[in-house]
Amino acid sequence: KACFACAGKKNCVFGDDIFQELYRKMTEADAIILGSSTYSADVSSTLKAVIERASVVCDTNPGMFRHKIGGAVAVARRAGAMNVIDTINHFFLNKEMYVVGSTYWNIAYGRLPGEAMKDEEGVANMKNLGQNIAWLLNRIK
Repeated sequence: KACFACAGKKNCVFGDDIFQELYRKMTEADAIILGSSTYSADVSSTLKAVIERASVVCDTNPGMFRHKIGGAVAVARRAGAMNVIDTINHFFLNKEMYVVGSTYWNIAYGRLPGEAMKDEEGVANMKNLGQNIAWLLNRIK
């Protein structure tokens, strides 16, 4: 249950953890790329906690992420990656952000550390995502 103590404070009142730095960087950025490995067919619990805490801060301080650009990235062994993309994109869209895509889904496949970097199609999609974000940033500035 959200405490909503962040109302008017523009940051989560629970300090001394990585969220404070992440949220500060998110508020300062023009574009935000969030990514996660696929766990139980969705984002990791760590990213889910970041999304939920950021959502409450944004809900009590409307417009904090309005007109920022968002890109979602997922890594999976086999399946469930689209749920990761959906969860991240739902966060972006609910916060009035522009969601950028690539030539295909922003997913790379691999089971062990480093294996996703061998997914040539996945890596190419990530590069294209970065180029599309840069293009849009240049157009709206």
